[in-house]
Amino acid sequence: MLRLTGIQKRFPGVHALKGVDFELKGGEIHALMGENGAGKSTLIKVLTGAERRDDGRMELDGRAVEPRSTLEAQSLGISPVYQEINLIPSLSVAENLYLGRQPTRLGFVRWGAMKDGARRALKRLELDLDVSRPLASYSTAIQQMVAITRALEVSAKYLILDEPTSSLDANEVRQLFKTMKQLRDEGLGILFVTHFLDQVYEVSDRITVLRNGALVGVFKASELSREQLVAKMMGRELTAFQHETAKPGAARAHTTFLKARGLSRKNAIAPF
Repeated sequence: MLRLTGIQKRFPGVHALKGVDFELKGGEIHALMGENGAGKSTLIKVLTGAERRDDGRMELDGRAVEPRSTLEAQSLGISPVYQEINLIPSLSVAENLYLGRQPTRLGFVRWGAMKDGARRALKRLELDLDVSRPLASYSTAIQQMVAITRALEVSAKYLILDEPTSSLDANEVRQLFKTMKQLRDEGLGILFVTHFLDQVYEVSDRITVLRNGALVGVFKASELSREQLVAKMMGRELTAFQHETAKPGAARAHTTFLKARGLSRKNAIAPF
């Protein structure tokens, strides 16, 4: 288990995290939810060693840890995969997977061994790729999978996925979710950050909600409705918004300004 207790983090003029508790267990997909500014990104930075906490405690399997860099966090088994794929498009798939840790002999890179290792690593996620091709020649979804494969190869205990579906179409999202469930069943702990409520309920076991830098609560996904989740994120019941829009002058309910039917864009917007 990865556990944070009483985490405090301040920036000039901003109290970003106010005594937040969080835990991620092996064998679960745990969604982190909150509006923009709720503290999600700061919590991830503390988890991954990108930011030092001001106060609080971080434990890994019951042992206090203090990652001072992202590299140190990776050595502890904590690997992030961000929305913006953090690899080098012009290099091959194999080179990206082994960047910084190439197998060598007498000072020379063992290209054959590197390609064989890359194929074995990708097979874990049921990917059959030409590892000699540049990463940029593959779709965004495949690049995302390569980034996850690299994270698993570097350290394979806790995987942090920060908005991983933002650039994927529906089929690619399904492929990613299949991989996430497979890794969860293998015992990995996965922290899943997203704004898409439907996706949260499709794959998540538990949900942690932050609001204005503070912990609202931790809930089983099966026991929290979408309406309740939105209310906890915003701090107000949905009925309050409905009452506001029902007030005279609050909205022109009978005036149509714009109509759309089946509006869509490939790989970006589902028809609505």
